[in-house]
Amino acid sequence: MSLMNKSKILVGLVLLIYALFAIFQFNGYELIAFNLRSLLFPFVALTYFVSVKEKSLFFILFLILYSLSELLAIISDKLSYSVDYFLGNSLYILAYLMLFIEICKSISLTHVLKNFKIHLIVLTALNVYIVYVLQVIIGPHVELSYEYFIELVYNIVMLLLLTSSLLNYFYRDNKKSLYLFVGSLCIVFSEVISVAYLYVTKQNLLNFIAVSLALLAFYFFYQQSKLDNEARINMLVD
Repeated sequence: MSLMNKSKILVGLVLLIYALFAIFQFNGYELIAFNLRSLLFPFVALTYFVSVKEKSLFFILFLILYSLSELLAIISDKLSYSVDYFLGNSLYILAYLMLFIEICKSISLTHVLKNFKIHLIVLTALNVYIVYVLQVIIGPHVELSYEYFIELVYNIVMLLLLTSSLLNYFYRDNKKSLYLFVGSLCIVFSEVISVAYLYVTKQNLLNFIAVSLALLAFYFFYQQSKLDNEARINMLVD
């Protein structure tokens, strides 16, 4: 079987799992929907491994760590709450760090500091505010200090990812950097909506939107992985 055929089969499986997730989620079968969601992103990762020839180490690590955290949810009932919470969130944090490193590889720190001072100040202030708001939402629902700390690190890493992808887009100004930014933006929106779903109101629509945005993010990540970084640099000062 050719790589193209394998890729099409895997894409079809991803869409089938996503459709089944939506059906079970909106019909009240939350446990089945939860397990289907846990299979969704590992199949997306598998599609990447089959379809993309020139693979990036840090992007591979991002996909593996993210998929492991998703698969962990299937056996979460067999683990203690502390182990499940710490391991699951740590894998997500490491996954986002790998993607953060992948993005930063193509950015010149000197160039960014020289050309994007105002951008950095505004983005830093915005990130501090968003982290503060998220911690205010999460705070009343976490009982142990280590949970609050993990949530804080999680949110900081997530917003660092978004900031780096935006700076990378300002810096590179090409299609690959645009896809990385849009994917990172979708991931952040997905995580924020997940916070609302977990800690504010358990509405099926919120969970569906969160998963849909995450899947859309992986679509853009997949598309950018097939592109080369063109040597186009946005010069604001030079």
